[in-house]
Formats: sequence, C-alpha cells, structure tokens
Amino acid sequence: MKFEPEELGRSVIEHYIDEYIFNERDRNLVKRRMFDAVSFDKLAEEFDLSSDYTRKHYAKLSTKLYKRIMRDMSSK
Repeated sequence: MKFEPEELGRSVIEHYIDEYIFNERDRNLVKRRMFDAVSFDKLAEEFDLSSDYTRKHYAKLSTKLYKRIMRDMSSK
C-alpha cells in the first residue's frame, strides 16, 4: 500500500513529520518532497547532498513515517 499525503490532509501529515522525524533537515526534506513535489535532484542541490543519498534517505524517512501513521490508524 502506497502512502498518499492528501488522504489524511496536510496538517495531519505535518504533525507526524514534526513529531516523528527529529532532524530539522530531514523534516524539511520530507516536507519539500511531499508537499511541494520537489525533484530529488533539486532537493539534493538545496540540501547539499548527493541525489542518490537524497533518494535513499527520503525512502527511509517516508517509510518510517508511513509505518507510524499506519500503526496509529490501525489502533483507532
């Protein structure tokens, strides 16, 4: 199942990002990708990272976020 931010609404997703992603750079990276649809190449440039690292790191962060949201949603 793929996670689509618009399913829960921006404010809910932002809450989860702020609550469960502790590094400020990582929070900003996830928000820019999810909400602004910035490409990985542009994100890499913006955050002074390699494109490959940015892509892999975003995948790791978004998976962590997705799992947390799904855990919370299934416990309701």
